[in-house]
Amino acid sequence: MSRIGSSPITLPEGTTLAQEGGIVSAKGSKGALEMALPPLVELEINDGKAMLKPQNDSQKSRALWGTARAVINNMVVGVSEGFSKNLTIHGVGYRAQMQGKKLILALGYSHAVEMEVPESISASVENNTLIKLTSHDKEALGQFASEVRSKRPPEPYKGKGVRYENEQILRKEGKKK
Repeated sequence: MSRIGSSPITLPEGTTLAQEGGIVSAKGSKGALEMALPPLVELEINDGKAMLKPQNDSQKSRALWGTARAVINNMVVGVSEGFSKNLTIHGVGYRAQMQGKKLILALGYSHAVEMEVPESISASVENNTLIKLTSHDKEALGQFASEVRSKRPPEPYKGKGVRYENEQILRKEGKKK
């Protein structure tokens, strides 16, 4: 029995969840999202709550049950409240700035790194070292934040680079004489 899969999804005020032809769609004040419902999982929507259950007792069906519930819940939370991730830049001379829909990063390379911000994500830069990303799509937000971090991941000796706001970096001791 899946603890995550068996808990109901509560729909906040102003959020709608609909299923049509194997496609689940969520609409809210922040936007709209769609996903294909796995074929081994059934969705029931009635009066402000949505429940998922497996079609049979196979391992594949039970595995998809909790995953589908978590993804649909993320869709509902995203279109009603939204998600945000903050990235901080550490290092002398490392900075970021926005130019229209482009994020420009100076990360110690011989050139500035330019990244196009996707349409579903809004980005802002505060005091040159804090990048705030917000979106209604949790998957796209995490993917873009990961791409930004991969341009200069934090190194273990001084901790210089791009990191998530509360990320703990395992530090190494330098060489000893």
